[in-house]
Amino acid sequence: MSTKIFGYIRVSTADQNTARQEAKMKALGIDERDIYIDHASGKDFNRPQYQNMKSRMREGDLIYVDALDRLGRNYEAIISEWKEITRKIQADIIVLENETLFDSRKFKAMNSEDSQLGSLMEDQFLSLLSYVADQERKKILKRQKEGIAAARKAGKHLGRPAISLETLSKEQRAILEANFEKWQSKEIKGVEFMEMLGLKKNTFYKVVKEYTISHN
Repeated sequence: MSTKIFGYIRVSTADQNTARQEAKMKALGIDERDIYIDHASGKDFNRPQYQNMKSRMREGDLIYVDALDRLGRNYEAIISEWKEITRKIQADIIVLENETLFDSRKFKAMNSEDSQLGSLMEDQFLSLLSYVADQERKKILKRQKEGIAAARKAGKHLGRPAISLETLSKEQRAILEANFEKWQSKEIKGVEFMEMLGLKKNTFYKVVKEYTISHN
């Protein structure tokens, strides 16, 4: 059975650029169809593209991720997910930012019939870096709350600017143009198209209506 190589990319919001991470994955020779991109929070693993990728994983497959916090930011969830992939599915993960330490193949190679030294070392390194990622997430949330409180005190408007066809990012626009006809012909469902664009239901229908009018 041949090894399948995947690339996983995550950014927190729809307007964040994934080009840097994509370039890294393509430089590794990963086929574009095997690169999965989520525009979602790292608080858990309920992300459509991640779950899609995971459903395709088989024993011996390999997953590349740019940095541990791109995989996730929740301490316990990262450890649980890592172990499920490397020990239950028997696939492997390489974190490019810390490739010397975080290549699950190296830890597996340390194990033997009489020793699980590799797994023990992997647990220690994973716990340390996952903890750091989790603490960073908590710091970000704290800064956000402090910023909101300060803005409210200053009487500033905190609502997000309205999203429209004009305000879509280049990446969102490209996704819209590439998949609009597929959605119209029901090759893809509305829910899937919304997730691809990172839009909520009301905003999605507003944007596709504007797009339809602009192309008539």
